[in-house]
Amino acid sequence: MTTMAIEKPAEREIARTEPTWNRPQFRPNVDILERPDELTVLADMPGTSAEDVNIQFENGTLKLHGKVKDREPQETGYVLQEYGVGDFHRTFQVSEIIDAARISAEYEDGVLILHLPKTEAVKPRKIAVKTN
Repeated sequence: MTTMAIEKPAEREIARTEPTWNRPQFRPNVDILERPDELTVLADMPGTSAEDVNIQFENGTLKLHGKVKDREPQETGYVLQEYGVGDFHRTFQVSEIIDAARISAEYEDGVLILHLPKTEAVKPRKIAVKTN
């Protein structure tokens, strides 16, 4: 009996821009829901406010950025500190089924809610059946 080695093909290198920020950067957790007329993105961005969230859409790329304000200095040191302070960044490639002109967003309780409406051409439609 002989054994054969199977080599995993090398993964392609993905070109990424290198951040030059001097503070931690976090990747917000997201849920993406598909509905018949839109995609809804829920992004967790605790510590941000609606004024500190920036959303850009260009050439099929959706970029989310949430700036977290620095905490006030404490007179005493932390006994335990698990929550790191840093900004949120996330980027998505969006297909042509999204109507970019109608993208909207809202922010509530640390969660960014994005509505990405589908174009009319891809929405399901009901066909009326006529009788003779």
